[in-house]
Amino acid sequence: MSNDTYTPPKVWKWDQSSGGKFAHINRPIAGATHEKDLPVGKHPLQLYSLASPNGVKVTIMLEELLALGQEGAEYDAYLIDILEGDQFGSGFVAANPNSKIPVMVDHSTHPPIRVFESGSILLYLAEKFSDFLPHTPQQRTETLNWLFWQMGSAPLLGGGFGHFYAYAPEKYEYPINRYTMEVKRQLDVLDRQLAQHRYVAGSEYTIADMAIWPWYGALVIDNAYEAAEFLEAHTYKNVIRWAEEIGERPAVQRGRMVNRAWGELSSQLRERHDASDFETRTQDKLAGAGE
Repeated sequence: MSNDTYTPPKVWKWDQSSGGKFAHINRPIAGATHEKDLPVGKHPLQLYSLASPNGVKVTIMLEELLALGQEGAEYDAYLIDILEGDQFGSGFVAANPNSKIPVMVDHSTHPPIRVFESGSILLYLAEKFSDFLPHTPQQRTETLNWLFWQMGSAPLLGGGFGHFYAYAPEKYEYPINRYTMEVKRQLDVLDRQLAQHRYVAGSEYTIADMAIWPWYGALVIDNAYEAAEFLEAHTYKNVIRWAEEIGERPAVQRGRMVNRAWGELSSQLRERHDASDFETRTQDKLAGAGE
């Protein structure tokens, strides 16, 4: 590949040799590539996910619900290794025809309800348990405004900026400039909102915060894509204040660990089946026990 001007062909054809970190799992067709059933644990709520930003949204929500005493929010969480193509197993595709994490199946209903797309899962859980989504029309709508803002904006951050800045096989000036401008605009939108409010949608902590924090909080306090200096993340003071406050919540800290398969071993809880797993089943504990 080169930086020479590219002229698109009349009809696009899939080049399986195209580069990039995720090239081996990207394809222009849907459907399963192999037969594999999804495991089912002991709780009504079954989550199949990975601790990417979209996956973390849901595990934060579940841990926050449990912290409020919502016993019905107990869940089993199974790791889906997207680099190994787990998302293309027949069971996963049956639960989510889009083959993206996360997906949740609620076995408390008959028949079970599948829920895919992280924003849909947050909304489903908020309505099921009547928590983290205000009830007044104005506050509810404002929360949903920001939830859908995140769902529409984050692909430009991850698939746009993140891909071309961190994962593309070569650096291209135009897409990096294009998506950097957009991400900085998004951060400014968020910074201005948080200058006026403690939380994204107002005075209450809601599913909007849970949706936005794993993406934009990671960008300003965790150096996501190793781009904090490039984006001058330190200048978004209100986003940093909010991100640090959310990050101190115990349920958020637990949620970040679930289905995590990288980083410090003590921060990895690759599968979660019980609240006690945070104390007994992290990778450092399993390694010490010889499992």
